Amino acid sequence: MRFTIFQDTAIGARAVNQDRMGYCFSRESLLMVVADGMGGHVRGEVAAQLTLQTCAGMFQRLAQPRLPDPAEFLDASLRASHRELLRYQQTNRLPEAPRTTVVACVVQDESAWWAHAGDSRLYWLREGRVLSRTRDHSKVQTMVSLGLIGAHEQETHPERNKVLNCLGSPYEPTVEITSRARLQRGDVLVLCSDGFWSGVPEGNLATAFAQAPVAQQVPELVRRAVEANGRTADNTTVVALQWEGGAADDDVPTLSSLDLPDGAVTTTISIGQLDEAAAEPALSDEEIERQIAEIQRAIQRTNEGPHGGRS
Repeated sequence: MRFTIFQDTAIGARAVNQDRMGYCFSRESLLMVVADGMGGHVRGEVAAQLTLQTCAGMFQRLAQPRLPDPAEFLDASLRASHRELLRYQQTNRLPEAPRTTVVACVVQDESAWWAHAGDSRLYWLREGRVLSRTRDHSKVQTMVSLGLIGAHEQETHPERNKVLNCLGSPYEPTVEITSRARLQRGDVLVLCSDGFWSGVPEGNLATAFAQAPVAQQVPELVRRAVEANGRTADNTTVVALQWEGGAADDDVPTLSSLDLPDGAVTTTISIGQLDEAAAEPALSDEEIERQIAEIQRAIQRTNEGPHGGRS
């Protein structure tokens, strides 16, 4: 596999950044994830962090060097993340589990598979056009589907932030899978939180990525989204990949998974210290360390457990 990938995030007008993003790849498979911790619930940043770590842990265990079934992996890893959030609630005796929306994508065999829960989105772009995008699990998307409002009203509607599906809720989440999209050279996959797509019109997004490489456009579009949303700007996060296929092009700086030995995985997903200001009441250093230790134990349980079952 040969590709260009870039990720960026901005805090916006919020006190802390509860979004998390990352990617990892083996010799024959690649995983990208964006999780948007829900600020209206306890410890949204923990939910997003734990979701990324759970997905990455399963990927590193199973992509040796390729996933047997990318669609099944996406379903299993997001449901495993949901179970870890419920376990985190029980362990820490919280009134509710931390919650997050999520979008994840696997690229393998010149194709892409993706899954989402909530209103974090994936866009599939080609030559300045949007070939496909995920449909939000939200009140506003339901209103559009029922014909109560027009599609053009969705991104500015006052109730656009009301999400109907997420990881960490008391109920089993809906994990919506999009199976096998065949990629062409130059295609762009954009995974983002709602803070990004609410500030960048869909047509502008497709045009921008057709005009310049992802490494140039991602930070510029993040800046524009925050600026457009102004004093209400949410955390704004993007991971974007441009597919180059298997052929090398000396004029385009790319990553190549062919440089990896069998069994190796490259990843940007790592455990970081949690934001103290995001919890109520404020967390002490001891409590932060305890939470990080719990996340590490959760990852270990996920890696040791069976693959593919649903709760």
